[in-house]
Amino acid sequence: MSLLVVGSVAFDALETPFGKVERTIGGAATYFSVAASYFTHVNLVGVVGDDFTEHDAAIFRGRRIDVSGLERAAGKTFFWAGRYGADPNERVTLATELNVLATFRPKLPEAYRSAKHVFLANIDPTLQRLVLEQIKGKPRMVALDTMNYWIEKTPAELREILAHTQILMINDAETRMLSNEHNLLRAARHIFKLGPKALIIKRGEYGAMMVHNAGVFAVPAFPLEEVHDPTGAGDSFAGGFMGYLANASRMDDAVMRRAMVYGSVMGSFAVERFGLERIRHLTRREIDARARHFYKLTHFRL
Repeated sequence: MSLLVVGSVAFDALETPFGKVERTIGGAATYFSVAASYFTHVNLVGVVGDDFTEHDAAIFRGRRIDVSGLERAAGKTFFWAGRYGADPNERVTLATELNVLATFRPKLPEAYRSAKHVFLANIDPTLQRLVLEQIKGKPRMVALDTMNYWIEKTPAELREILAHTQILMINDAETRMLSNEHNLLRAARHIFKLGPKALIIKRGEYGAMMVHNAGVFAVPAFPLEEVHDPTGAGDSFAGGFMGYLANASRMDDAVMRRAMVYGSVMGSFAVERFGLERIRHLTRREIDARARHFYKLTHFRL
């Protein structure tokens, strides 16, 4: 089955203790699509400027990614610059230039409108709702990512789209902000009243936690000596998680737990190099081998 993703395709400038890059391809939808394409076919909707060349577009070629929905507009592609210190969980944003993303209105190609699996990456909730309005019928699964800016600035619009969402994927700080609860389990119960049936809490170096009606499941972050670039970790996690679910014949607790592991696998690979350099050159054999390593990390007998 195919998986629809709507979000940003960008150029990033990155600086970490391991080096600096002035221009690399990034964006939530880019990381998500590349990660998910190892598991299923992806239909990508986004916008780039006329500075996004055929060489840049090569990031999508040779993969199970359809870019018929990637609009090209006059102007520059969305640009973000950031700096990380010794703590990879802390970053400083140096520049955010929306450029063509500022006037973006998602338009789904006809072939995308029957999507059964949808991921709404971190963009304006109004645009996320516009995407769902173009889909025919009821998707099997709608997952959504958001951030503190939208939680604070557009609470009504965000609540409206959450009512049509089955899975919400946000970090622990955003979970507390959205729910006004410090305890994450109480926060999850509050969020479930808004519509989602499952909450995936991304916790950086502490891994990720899933709360849904079948209980709670936590997966650790993969132990790495060096984290070169954390920028795409969360979006790569989402790609692995949703890609695995979209290719599954059912969606029970056991399947969702395995999806959590594969999400963590993809996030762990993403941080090993700058930008998409690591996850674009993976093999499925490497992915499955690391998933088995996760099993060894967490398995024990009573």
